[in-house]
Amino acid sequence: MKKIFYVLLSTLLGTCIALAGNKEATLDPALPNILLIGDSISGGYQKQVKRSLQDKANVVKNEGNAEWTGTGLKKIDSYLGDTKWDIIHFNWGLWDIYGWPYYDEDRSPEAYAKRLDKLVTRMEKTGAKLIWATTTPVCPGAEKGMSERFKNEVVITPEQQAKYREAALAVMQKHSVEVNDLYAYILPDIEKFSPAPDNVHFTGSGCGQLAKKVVASLETALNELK
Repeated sequence: MKKIFYVLLSTLLGTCIALAGNKEATLDPALPNILLIGDSISGGYQKQVKRSLQDKANVVKNEGNAEWTGTGLKKIDSYLGDTKWDIIHFNWGLWDIYGWPYYDEDRSPEAYAKRLDKLVTRMEKTGAKLIWATTTPVCPGAEKGMSERFKNEVVITPEQQAKYREAALAVMQKHSVEVNDLYAYILPDIEKFSPAPDNVHFTGSGCGQLAKKVVASLETALNELK
C-alpha cells in the first residue's frame, strides 16, 4: 500500500520519483550492459533512458535509492553484482548536501570527496567506462523533506553546493572519469522544470529533459565501445 500511495502522490505533484530499480530484469546477452546508480533524480529519468536505448543496450538502475555516499559504500557491491558492466553512469550528491536522515553524519565536502574516491576506485575494478553525472541544482527554498520529516529548516545556497561540485569534479579529474554535466544543462530552465521552490525533484517534462542528456552521453559512450 505504501508504494501505491507514493506513486499516486508523485503523480499528483507532477514529479518523477522512482521507488526501485529493476536489477532482476533479464539481460539480452547480445547487447552491452549499462548500470545507472543514483538517487530519485536518476530514478526519475531511468524509464525514458531505458526506452530510448532498448535496442542498443541493457539499461539497469540500482535497486532502491542510492542515497548518500555512505549508503553507496555499504551497498556498492550489491549494486554491481556479478554482471559485466560496460558503462556505469553514476551520481551521489543531494543526500550528502542535505543530509535528510544522515544529517548528523560528516557530510562535509571533504568527507564527501573521500567517500566518492573510494566508490570510484571500486567501480574502476569492474573495467566499465565510468560517467559521473553532476548533481542537479538544490532548491532555492527550505527543502520540504527536511522541514516536514526531520524538523530542520535547511536552505542550501548555490555557493554551498559549488563546494560539493568542486570536490566531486576533483575526484573525477583524478580518476579521469568522464563528466555528464546535468547541473549546467538543467540550471537555465530550473524554474520551468521544478515543481516548487522547496522541491529538489523535477516535473515530468524536466525528467524528460534530463533523460535526453543522459541518453546522448550514453550513446556516445556506446559508439566508443564498437
